[in-house]
Amino acid sequence: MSRPPHRPGADSVGADSVGFPWAGRALPRQPFAGDDGSVDPALAAALAGYGQGTTALADVVRALAVARVLVPVVAVLGEDHPLPTHVRGDLGAVLAIATITGPDGRRGLPVFGGTASLAHWDRRARPVPVEGVRAALAAVAEGCDLLLLDLAGPVPVIVPRPAVWALGQSRSWVPPSADPELVAALRAVVEPVPDVVALRLEPLGDAGARLVLRVTAGLSKAHLSGVVAAVRAAIAEVDLLAERVDAVELKILPA
Repeated sequence: MSRPPHRPGADSVGADSVGFPWAGRALPRQPFAGDDGSVDPALAAALAGYGQGTTALADVVRALAVARVLVPVVAVLGEDHPLPTHVRGDLGAVLAIATITGPDGRRGLPVFGGTASLAHWDRRARPVPVEGVRAALAAVAEGCDLLLLDLAGPVPVIVPRPAVWALGQSRSWVPPSADPELVAALRAVVEPVPDVVALRLEPLGDAGARLVLRVTAGLSKAHLSGVVAAVRAAIAEVDLLAERVDAVELKILPA
C-alpha cells in the first residue's frame, strides 16, 4: 500500500492529525454548551402562574420568546432505506422532527421546556435545543399551526397560530382584542360603513376576536343584512386580521 503524500507542516508543532495547522481555525461556539436540561427560570415561572391562573398566555409566549426549548426528533424508517423484515433496530431509520395532527386537522410541533418533561412524553425522542424563536420558525416550516408546549405536563400549553407567527417574526404577541394595530386597522375600514355607529373587539378564546358593532337603531332586516355584508367585505381586506386572529365572530347591537 502506498503512503499518502507528505503535507507541509505535518511534522511541525501545532499541526493537527492530518497535517493542517490549527492556526486561524476555531470550532464554532455552541450556544447551549453546559446546558443541564432544566427549564428556563422565567419560562418555569410563567408556566407555574399559567397553571394557577395568575398569569396569561401572553406571559408564557413572552417567556418562550427568549427561552431555550427542546424540539424532539424521533427515528423513522427512511423511504430510500427500508428496514429488512429480518432485521431489528433502527437500521435504515432517519431522524425527523416529531409533529402531531389533532382531530380538527391542525398540526402542532411539540416543544419542551426541559429534558424531564420531554422524557415523560417520550423517552426515545432526542432533544434538539433551540431558541423559542427558532422553534416557531421550525413549526411554520413543518406546516404546523401550533406549538404544543410540555404536552405531558406539568403545565401543558397550546400556543395558537397567531402567537407562533409572532414568535417567528420576533414580534411581541397580545390577544387580538388587546392589539392596538389590529383595532386601528379594523376601525379604519368598518367605521366608514353607513349605519355603523361604533365597534369594539372582545376576547374569543386565546386567539379569536368578537367584533361587536353598534348600528343605527330601527333598521329593517334587509337593510341590516346589507350593513353586515358590507362589514364582512371590509374586514376581509384587512391582512392583519388573517395574520393575527384565529377566529372572528360578528355581534350586532342597536345604538
